Amino acid sequence: MKILIIKPSSLGDVIHALPFLKAIKDSFPDAQVDWVISRNLRGVLEGHPLIHELIPFDKDSWKDIRKLPKTLSEITDLRKALKSRRYDLVVDLQGLLRSGLIAFFTPASSKVGFESAREGSRYFYDKKISDGAAVHAVDKCLEIALALGAKNKKAEFPLFADAKAREKITRLTGNLPGYVVLFPSARWDTKRWPAENFASLLNKIGLPGVLAGSKGDRELAEGIINRIQHTNDPHFSPIKLRGDGGVTPLNLCGKTTLKELVALIEGARAVVSNDSGPMHIAAALNRPVIALFGPTDPAKTGPYGWQRSGNMKVIRTAPPCSPCRKTRCRELVCMKGIKVETVFEALSEYL
Repeated sequence: MKILIIKPSSLGDVIHALPFLKAIKDSFPDAQVDWVISRNLRGVLEGHPLIHELIPFDKDSWKDIRKLPKTLSEITDLRKALKSRRYDLVVDLQGLLRSGLIAFFTPASSKVGFESAREGSRYFYDKKISDGAAVHAVDKCLEIALALGAKNKKAEFPLFADAKAREKITRLTGNLPGYVVLFPSARWDTKRWPAENFASLLNKIGLPGVLAGSKGDRELAEGIINRIQHTNDPHFSPIKLRGDGGVTPLNLCGKTTLKELVALIEGARAVVSNDSGPMHIAAALNRPVIALFGPTDPAKTGPYGWQRSGNMKVIRTAPPCSPCRKTRCRELVCMKGIKVETVFEALSEYL
């Protein structure tokens, strides 16, 4: 049996789909599973032992009308590639118009997706699966796995870093003992805890701190580091990361591939993160994670299993307007209301 999973993005959504992959391969070990993924995220799944082939495409260009000729060319190439593989089953775990169109492009005996799929994508499926009472995105994906005949509903995350990635992280960190990774960014500005709060937290933890994220987050991380270097806090205790007496936390934003990011998180004593993809990687790896939530609902998109795990904590102030899922806000009371002392106390349990 040849199965195609359509789950192009985002990073957190891809992590949420991994238990579906594990459940399907456990129940149908001889099945060949391919995965359609956004080109900028393929690194997190490259070389995965449960995936036969990754089929990447430039997801972001589909949104830009100026790139229409390139997009049409890529759609044509993608259609040809999918047509040639002759799948038995196509599963759309994204449930949006773009993913529905990809399912439509793909000749297959059966096309399956969520009954609640949005943007008209549900009309491209032969079979629509209800997610029942499931709330979290991981459980919703597992409902489809069960409907397809998978026997195990337990969520297992087949996520790993290879030896090469681990070696790179050892070089980048200088083999720091017991470092804490902080992810100060997020796709939405409204999901971001203030930079000065991350700086204050770094002042308090007394362990090597590593700031991580994409290349675009590097300026944000430098701003946090500048706040630490110019602090007037009389209780400030410098964190010596290198043998040169330096007090600067390590800024690895833009310096790691996705596979190396997994290795960085894998080796961390703990992780502090806004609601973002790296937060879900930490949860999948069962690393201690402090997740900071404001405009989004942790019951739906929080680190999976946080309500019953001693390794994960969600911190939120939950004002009456939250969760609003707004990408813009004048007040941002939900994130600004999270106190540094509260985060530090939660983190201290793991240090």
